[in-house]
Amino acid sequence: MNGADALISTLVANEVTACFANPGTSEMQFVAALDGVPQMRPVLCLFEGVATGAADGYGRIADRPACTLLHLGPGYGNGVANLHNARRAFTPIVNVVGDHATYHRQYDAPLNSDIATLVKPNSIWVKSADAPDQVSALAAEAVAASYGPPGGPVSLILPADSAWLEAKGGPVIAQKPVRPAPSGEAVDAAARALRAARKPVVLLGNQACRAEALKEAARLEAAGITVYSDTFVPRQRRGAGTFLPKKMQYFGEMALSELEGVDLMVLVGTAMPVAFFAYPNRPSVLVPEGCETLTLAERSEDSVVGLAALADALGAPKEGPVQPLVLPDAAPTGGLNAYFAGASIARHMPEDAIVCDDAVTSGTGVAVGTATARPHDLLALTGGAIGIGLPLAVGAAVAAPDRKVISLNGDGAAMYTVQALWTMARENLDVTTVVFANNTYRILNVEMTRTGAGQAGPAAARLLDLGDPAIDWVSMAKAMGIPAVRCTTAEEFDKAFADAVAQRGPMFIEAVI
Repeated sequence: MNGADALISTLVANEVTACFANPGTSEMQFVAALDGVPQMRPVLCLFEGVATGAADGYGRIADRPACTLLHLGPGYGNGVANLHNARRAFTPIVNVVGDHATYHRQYDAPLNSDIATLVKPNSIWVKSADAPDQVSALAAEAVAASYGPPGGPVSLILPADSAWLEAKGGPVIAQKPVRPAPSGEAVDAAARALRAARKPVVLLGNQACRAEALKEAARLEAAGITVYSDTFVPRQRRGAGTFLPKKMQYFGEMALSELEGVDLMVLVGTAMPVAFFAYPNRPSVLVPEGCETLTLAERSEDSVVGLAALADALGAPKEGPVQPLVLPDAAPTGGLNAYFAGASIARHMPEDAIVCDDAVTSGTGVAVGTATARPHDLLALTGGAIGIGLPLAVGAAVAAPDRKVISLNGDGAAMYTVQALWTMARENLDVTTVVFANNTYRILNVEMTRTGAGQAGPAAARLLDLGDPAIDWVSMAKAMGIPAVRCTTAEEFDKAFADAVAQRGPMFIEAVI
């Protein structure tokens, strides 16, 4: 057994059974070792940003890490944007980053780089297995570290000689950490503050937006406390039978206007809310003046237990409000827009679907339409780096092959990781992809004004326009091996989406809005 064999055997022994890979020469020992461990599913991605985003989607759905296989520092660098998103989602991921043989590093070959420094900002744990006998123990340590809590990407650097040399010993089993419950003092303090407050709110994030936690949060709403969620949540249960908290507004001034008069904000699984960007003469912190903030459960603590204890301490009802099942009676008609698309998605989306949202300005229309749809999970863009919607869907579909996955994308965002379509076709993943094609970075047109930069002139407009030349999305998807249609009316979209979700396998819809 060599180091590569030891690594894969240890990963599989710790339930890491999917590898999203874009390997190179230094990773060939790992690639060869896959043939001896059929429990590990290798998934080839044609760009590292697809591999890292897919590992994020897998981890959010499976609640355990996948691994990535990345080629030295440049390979890792190509995947950084979606590892940034994964770090903000607190998703467990084990990055295996190949490196030159330990004795070869000194010669500064063309692909040589300081990998440890490159991976540090988006890794909650980093180590290099500089001898083959270290590989199994460090792999187990990496898996344990990825769980946190609250979890995140870790990076195990694997020099080529550590992979090819003989390794002694068998797989090492990781000790998976457990989230601690919030302290009784934190629960009592939150209960006292909520009783004394005139206009309190509770803000949920991360684990507090999972189905089990939302049941407890609904009890607080039933007790007269307004409950909000973070603007962008790693995984949120939505639809019929689920409590739907208010969402923190994206634009800071709108958030503060809605929160006017709030004198207490209790944080559960999240931190103090701040504006996504700074703007001239506008506040950064989205807490009203004079409002006290208090933490019930840190991100590292068990929000479900904390919310249940708080609801009990307040004598809240045993159950709270949930969304009814209300579907549009008829298909929308006329010109296509995001709200009509949202209505059609709500009409036809099957129960327990997974929605991966990178639709940017089109996302609101779909969110409104699906609020009372059949129950589903929503995976959002947590770190602001667009280009996550297609890779997230790849990972989610590998993690849950029995569930329909729906990938919603802005056209600009989809171009960042369009190679994911090829992986969907190759793996025959049950993903329906929608690209909202408005041929512009619409959000940047809005931000031009908000930042005080003024209206875009001819030169500036060239950096915001995607229509010259227009992207032929249907040809793009077909070239990647996926059946595709183009819709310009609401009627066309309703039929195309109904047809797509009625069959298994990858389908692509261009929604011209």
